Amino acid sequence: MKILVTGAKGFIGKNLIAELNNQGYTEILEYDLDTDNETLDAYCKEAEFIFHLAGVNRPQNQEEYMKGNFGFTSTLLETLKQHKNTSPIMIASSTQAILDNPYGQSKKAGEDLMIAYEKETKAPVYIYRFPNVFGKWCRPNYNSAVATFCDNIASDRPIQINDRKTEMNLIYIDDLVEELINALKGKANKKDSYYAVPTVYTIYLGDIADLLIAFKESRQDLSIPNMADPFTSKLYSTYLSYLPKDQFAYPLKMNIDNRGSFTEFIRTPDRGQVSVNISKPGITKGNHWHHTKNEKFLVVKGQGIIRFRKIDEADVIDYVVTGEKLEVIDIPTGYTHNIQNLGDEDMVTIMWANESFVPEKPDTYYLEV
Repeated sequence: MKILVTGAKGFIGKNLIAELNNQGYTEILEYDLDTDNETLDAYCKEAEFIFHLAGVNRPQNQEEYMKGNFGFTSTLLETLKQHKNTSPIMIASSTQAILDNPYGQSKKAGEDLMIAYEKETKAPVYIYRFPNVFGKWCRPNYNSAVATFCDNIASDRPIQINDRKTEMNLIYIDDLVEELINALKGKANKKDSYYAVPTVYTIYLGDIADLLIAFKESRQDLSIPNMADPFTSKLYSTYLSYLPKDQFAYPLKMNIDNRGSFTEFIRTPDRGQVSVNISKPGITKGNHWHHTKNEKFLVVKGQGIIRFRKIDEADVIDYVVTGEKLEVIDIPTGYTHNIQNLGDEDMVTIMWANESFVPEKPDTYYLEV
């Protein structure tokens, strides 16, 4: 299938084309501002489906709204008619089409053109009214507060919020792209007289800012956002895409002594803590037990042994561990335990505890195995 995408270099266009390629669509006809009229004419002759994403969001002059959102749509439709091409066509409109402002008026004019075109040619038309869209590759300081906030916060620049209670209706770029490809496959989601992305998030602007600031601070407090919340998860993915290219890495505090090191990696309020333990050859660590705290050990490099003894019994239980055969060892409560490096190189162990360490209440009691 030959698919024409106008606005191919824009935020939605780039994401859509990337996923079309992922799904095996190889004949994509990309149109943007730098495409000449002859190429557009050829594309309109060949196209078997059209995603009309080109438009103007923030021009220097308000007159450009109508030129970009109405004028080019008119040119596109006239060219399709010249070639008697009645392939399905989707147009990216806006929820602002119902508002009496230059942008909304231009979007409504584009919609009206499409409706008239459908009546005249019988070509299937999909008019999508999008609210605010967020996700990777969205241009900051343009038409998206989310993109601007992500870019500024990730780069240590201040953000400006005039009203924290400004309510935002947002759709995520991957959800949008999924819906557009559904339309391509004849499975568009219709809402009233128009089409829409099914999943919309409503959230205050101030809450978005708070989440983004927490994402930035998570490098210091080792926290992980609540990935069970779909919006938080998608916003975190978006935020990471705005990290400066020289700031993908961040250091961890390594607690180093002659035995090796112990480094906290991740802390969560409800899923525990992950740490990395490095033991020098011959070193034994541990020899303690817990009332309630429980752990999982996973040796990923080297070889060693984990020993257990129930605190009121004499029998010792041994588990040999090695990075050559990954095996998780549960550390039950009420058992004193230790881990010893039996090899001649550093032994690396991933350790998970069901709760983050609190110095005031460590629940850790020394007792030799």
